[in-house]
Amino acid sequence: MKLQEIEAVLSDCPMEKLNAALRDYETDPRAGVQKLILKYRRKHDDYVRELERLDRMMLYERKYADYGIICGIDEAGRGPLAGPVCAAAVILPKDHPILYVNDSKKLSAARRESLYDVIMKDAVSVGVGLASEKVIDEINILQATYRAMRQAVAGLSPQPDLTLNDAVTIPDLMARQVPIIKGDAKSCSIAAASIIAKVTRDRLMIEYDRLYPEYGFRDHKGYGSAAHIEALKKYGPCPIHRTSFIKGILS
Repeated sequence: MKLQEIEAVLSDCPMEKLNAALRDYETDPRAGVQKLILKYRRKHDDYVRELERLDRMMLYERKYADYGIICGIDEAGRGPLAGPVCAAAVILPKDHPILYVNDSKKLSAARRESLYDVIMKDAVSVGVGLASEKVIDEINILQATYRAMRQAVAGLSPQPDLTLNDAVTIPDLMARQVPIIKGDAKSCSIAAASIIAKVTRDRLMIEYDRLYPEYGFRDHKGYGSAAHIEALKKYGPCPIHRTSFIKGILS
C-alpha cells in the first residue's frame, strides 16, 4: 500500500481499534510508514490517557450508582456586573463517556462550543435555568442561583434520583443531593453541566453585545473588567446591569 493509503486507513480507524490496526504495519520497513505508526501510536496513547482521566472523574457517579438516575448541576455567571446567572443540569449516558469533558474554566472557548454540541446530542437529558439581573437584584445572587438550578432540574426528563452539585445544597429540591467542593473538576456530570451553563450564558451575552455594543459584552461577558468599568462610568448602566452589583462603582 502507498503511504497515503495507509494513512487513510489509520485516520478512519475507530480509536478503540487503532492499536490493533497499527500492528498490521509494524514490519513495514519504510521510514514513512514507521513515522505514521509513531504518529498514530501517540494519538492512541493520548486517547488512553483521556479515558483514564474520565474514569477518575466518574468516581462519584459510580459511588452513587445504586441511587438510580444521577444528574450534575452547575452554574455560570454569579460574579458578573451584568446579565443573568445561568444554571444547567445534565444526565450523562452510562454506556459511553464523552471525551474531553472537563471543568469549563479549563477549556478553550472553541473546545467548550464543540463539547456543548456533543453533550446536547449524547446526553440522556439537559435542563437549563436562568435568573435575570432583575431577579438577582430582587432576591440576591445566591437565591437567584438556586432558582435557576431548580429550573434546570425541572427541565430534565426523566427526573433525577440524585444530584451531584458543585459545592452547594439547593433548597426545595426533591432529589437527594451530594455537594462536591470543586465538583466541576471532579465529576463528569458536573463538568458537563458547567459547559452547558457557560456556553449558554456566553451566547446570551454576545446577543446583548449587539443590543448594547458600547459595553463590550462580547469580550468580557459582563464581568468587571477594566474596560467594562470604564464603559459603565462613561455611559451609565444599561437595562441588563445588576443594580445591586454596581452601586459601589457608580457612587
